[in-house]
Order: sequence, then structure tokens, then C-alpha cells
Amino acid sequence: MTDFDPVPSQDAIDDVRSRWRESTDTFRRVYETVLGTTEPMSYADIASTAECSPNAAKKHLDRLAEMGVARAHHDAQPARYERNDGYLEWQEANRLAAESTVDELVDRVATLERRRDDFVDEFGTTTPSDVSVYDRDSHEAIHTRMERVGDWHALERDIRLYELARQIAQNDGHLIPA
Repeated sequence: MTDFDPVPSQDAIDDVRSRWRESTDTFRRVYETVLGTTEPMSYADIASTAECSPNAAKKHLDRLAEMGVARAHHDAQPARYERNDGYLEWQEANRLAAESTVDELVDRVATLERRRDDFVDEFGTTTPSDVSVYDRDSHEAIHTRMERVGDWHALERDIRLYELARQIAQNDGHLIPA
């Protein structure tokens, strides 16, 4: 049996990046790079990752910000950009709306809301942000509570997504009736 090294060699990384650069236009590389951000980055840093000029990156980032894909922080010097998580949620809700009927989405929201009620009963509050996870006496109890609160946060996100998908499906692709 061969040894598995989870870290690819630099040659493998360079090969993948080279194929990405050759097969993807500049706009798409900037788009993919900004979607991979987890915090605001300067356009020069995004340009470096996207392997393009800073001017090209800034032009495409400003366009992505106008489209709602990215958020621009022009008050910072140099300007900084990050992905707009609301755009990703909207994209996912559109996918759910396209794949499901309104009745399926209504049923899914109802099921998720019943699960939310279980969390409310378990923790005695209506929002997971109000739960203190560190008021336990053992590491294991804290860890278990953190997992449960994390599950509740994920459930709240799912409820938002499925409710948004229901609205989109119910209104022929619009958030509000046309």
C-alpha cells in the first residue's frame, strides 16, 4: 500500500493553477476568487490569487459589487472586497425553488419550524445566539452544547433558505408578487 500525503506537491499545485489560468477568463478567475474569500481582501491580493493585473481585478470586482456578488469597502485604502453571503443564499434558494414544488417547500419549512420548536423547548429561548455554551462543568458537556447550538444556527439558515425558495417558487421567480 502506498503512503497518502494529503498535501499535494508544489508541482501538482502549479499544474492545477496553470490549467485554471489557461482555461478560465479573467472575469471568471476574479469571480471564483472573491467567492472563496472569508474576509475583506485588497483588490491587489485578489489579483494575485486570480493571476491577473490589479487594474483588471478592480474593474471586475467593481462589476461584481454592482451585481451583488461581492461587497466593496471603498472607505478602506486600498479598497477591499469580499463575497456577499446574501448572494450565495439567494443562489441556493433559486436552486431549491427550481427543484421543488411550492407544496414541498411549504412542507419542508413546516418540518424545520417544528425542529426549531424543539430547540426553543430545550434551551428555553427563541434564538440560538442567546444560549451560553460555556456554563457547563465539563469539556464534553460544553462541546455537546456547542454542537447543539451549531445545529440550531444551521437550522435557522435552512428555514431562511427554504422560506425564500418558497417565495420565489410561489411568485414565478420573484420575491414579491409581480
